[in-house]
Amino acid sequence: MSDIRQENALLLREAEKIVQALGVMFAPGCEVVLHDLTQPDRAIVAIANNLSNRRIGDAATEMGLERIASPEFPDVVQNYASMFPDGRPAKSTSIGLRNSQGRFVAAICLNLDVSIFNSVTAILQQLTAVVQSAAPQAAESARSLSDIAAAINAFAASHATQPRALSSEQRFQVVQQLKQQGYLQLRGAATMVAEALGISRVSVYNLLKRDAG
Repeated sequence: MSDIRQENALLLREAEKIVQALGVMFAPGCEVVLHDLTQPDRAIVAIANNLSNRRIGDAATEMGLERIASPEFPDVVQNYASMFPDGRPAKSTSIGLRNSQGRFVAAICLNLDVSIFNSVTAILQQLTAVVQSAAPQAAESARSLSDIAAAINAFAASHATQPRALSSEQRFQVVQQLKQQGYLQLRGAATMVAEALGISRVSVYNLLKRDAG
C-alpha cells in the first residue's frame, strides 16, 4: 500500500470516530454520514442515526461527485436546506476532508431533521395559548386542515417521537383524539391525517372503524 493510500485510510478511520461521536451527541434527530470519496460507487462507509434509510455501500451523492470532480469545491457547505426521501425537511452541513495532496478523500455530512422542532413548536404554542372569549361555534369554524397537522405534531412530540414513527396504538390514539375534537369532520381531513402519519387513507378509516369494533 502506497503512502497516500495509507494516509487516506487513516483519514477515513479517524473520520469514522467523529461520525460516531456526533451521532451519539445529537441522537436521535441528526443523521451523520461518512462518505469515502475515493470509491464513489460505494461511498457510504458509516451512518449514525440513519434517518434517510440509506445503507453502507450506497453511492456518493451529487455533492460528493462534485467534490471529487472539482478541487475548487468548498471544504464546508453549511446550513443548507435539504430533504429526506420521505419528504421531511432537513438542515444539512457537509464537511470535506482532504489529504496532504489537497484531494478530497472523505466527507462528513450532518442532516438535522427539522420536523422534530416543528412538533416542539406546536407544543409550545399549545402551552402558551390562552382561553378566548369567543363562542364555541366561532371556535369550531376557525378549525382548519393545518390545525390537524399541528395536533398530530403535538401528539408525536409528547411521545418523544415523530408523526411517521408513531406505533400502531399511538396512531389509533391520535386519530381518536382528532375525531373527538371534531377535526375529522373537515373536508379533506382523512387525506391530511394520512399524509402526516405516512399511511394510506384506508388505514385512517380502519383506525376509525376500530373504535366501533
